[in-house]
Amino acid sequence: MTQQDFRFTHRLRVRWAEVDMQKIVFNAHYLMYFDTAIADYWRALAMPYEDAMLLLEGDIYLKKATVEFNASARMDDRLDVAMKCARIGNSSMGFQGAIFRGDELLVTGELVYVFADPATQTSRPVPAMLREMLEGFEAGEPPVQVRTGAWAQLGADATRIRTEVFVQEQRIPKDLEWDEADATALHAVAYNRLGQAVGTGRLLPSEAGSARIGRMAVHRVLRGCRLGEQLLETLMAAARARGDREVLLHAQRSAQSFYARLGFQPRGEVFEEAGIAHVEMTRALG
Repeated sequence: MTQQDFRFTHRLRVRWAEVDMQKIVFNAHYLMYFDTAIADYWRALAMPYEDAMLLLEGDIYLKKATVEFNASARMDDRLDVAMKCARIGNSSMGFQGAIFRGDELLVTGELVYVFADPATQTSRPVPAMLREMLEGFEAGEPPVQVRTGAWAQLGADATRIRTEVFVQEQRIPKDLEWDEADATALHAVAYNRLGQAVGTGRLLPSEAGSARIGRMAVHRVLRGCRLGEQLLETLMAAARARGDREVLLHAQRSAQSFYARLGFQPRGEVFEEAGIAHVEMTRALG
């Protein structure tokens, strides 16, 4: 078994609190490593777990866990916890896990989950949408589709995401969040394979060959999963296709490093917008 047998891998570093008197990772922590990887596996599917389970009218419960030890991890080791859905039955899902230190296989595991009614914890058939999502991911299919269109087409889903992120989470006043530019902008919305909208952004009309992107928002639990990058690339491609030579945006200071990794450069001084520190950033469209 190698890392190449898995599409998904979660990386972590062994902490002091996880090492026992033998100076190796205490055996029970390997189950925690697998559980941590499972949580990140759902994020790799662009699936906000709680919202998705409400949509699917059920929840997932661990039925069985087995672990086989080949070698021990030690303090400060960097581990790759690989995970894949290996089997889907009527109501159960079997996940295969493996923990690697470099190319060395340390631990393998099997986790069997049951899809069930959360009120009674009685099993239910795995929903077709969830089955297709898992099978599609393991087959190498993209977990997200980004759609572009006018406010009339995508406004309802974009509104929901922006309300959650900007109005509720960041406490931006509603009268500052909504403006007339939505009616003329090109909007992008990212959807997972359950049809849930999980991210959005907009591209304003061109001004002298310059494109302006804004209102970039991603579901809170899915940040760091490259959704923002996909949305940004889609909007930049649209700007490039209409002949724009550069793109600019107002980046929140907390997101400045994200845009810098994608080639954006800061321009000018830090300023306040809607009570939040921002900096203008630009990038040429080659």
